[in-house]
Amino acid sequence: MVRNSSLDGKYTVSVLCMISREKKGTVKHYHVHVNNANEFYLAENHCFSSISKLIHYHQHNSAETWQLKREDIVLLKEIGSGQFGVVQVGQWKGKYDVAVKMIKEGSMSEEEFIEEAETMMKLNHPKLVKLYGVCTNTYPIYIVAEYMVNGCLLSYLKNHGKELHPFQLMEMCCHVCEAMAFLEKHQFIHRDLAARNCLVDTDLTVKVSDFGMARYVLDDEYVSSLGTKFPVKWSAPEVFHYTKFSSKSDVWAFGILMWEVFSLGKHPYERCDNMQVIEKITHGYRLYRPQLASEAVYQIMYSCWHELPEKRPTFHNLLSLMEPHREDHKPMNPPLSSKNFSSNVTPKI
Repeated sequence: MVRNSSLDGKYTVSVLCMISREKKGTVKHYHVHVNNANEFYLAENHCFSSISKLIHYHQHNSAETWQLKREDIVLLKEIGSGQFGVVQVGQWKGKYDVAVKMIKEGSMSEEEFIEEAETMMKLNHPKLVKLYGVCTNTYPIYIVAEYMVNGCLLSYLKNHGKELHPFQLMEMCCHVCEAMAFLEKHQFIHRDLAARNCLVDTDLTVKVSDFGMARYVLDDEYVSSLGTKFPVKWSAPEVFHYTKFSSKSDVWAFGILMWEVFSLGKHPYERCDNMQVIEKITHGYRLYRPQLASEAVYQIMYSCWHELPEKRPTFHNLLSLMEPHREDHKPMNPPLSSKNFSSNVTPKI
């Protein structure tokens, strides 16, 4: 059923979903969006000239194919919490380690995420955390992803950063840049790149997580640049002034991430609140050079912070700039602790 939305001039598609042998089913509501070309879409990558064409497509291309069976997942241990809820490590089908985000009700725009999940799962790259599937038939919704033994990059830097050589720090930045160059090539914007949203594997491979997830946050404090939770300190001027996201705003955030890595997990602009940061950035202030970053490395991160997006390098450019500073043949130190719960075999779906 197509009906008028609670938002003026908008439409909502309401769908009765019947799962397995349920008698009553569940009604799900999907907001219809319109892009600059006056095309209609539920998920940004599938746009149509009319609502009838949109409905026809989604009737025959259901996102339900990405559903995993909840009974196939055994939760083992809480390993953290985030914007959407608790994260647990678990086992899928008794043999694959997975990270399970248990989405607290009301924290995310669920229907829009599920529609877009197919695209996110198709983004395969060795430096992107793999999204395996979702469980949405009952609450809490599960988002099931690749499990990374050494956890969040920010925490790893704070706890083990002093044991790392600057070459290893640069290699970590390169891993992130490789993932972002892939997203850039596929015209996919992360929107919330930071050390807290990257994960570290057993061999110190760093992978980018939560790409695109900021679009589904329902917390006004997080999505409004005036809110205290908005990641202003990682945001380009065009983001906190005009909410204009692009691959070039991701580049700005990558520069901040490089600064986090070379400062071993320090908080950027640590003595300033969000409004002070906005004022300083607007007047040309930029972060200082971390002690572990050479002048040449600092110039790379500094190039990410040009006021004009078009003057910032692309991620492809950044990889070329960073190449002389990495030392691939130098082995990285093994992690200090890498407790695993079972095999590290990648599930095939």
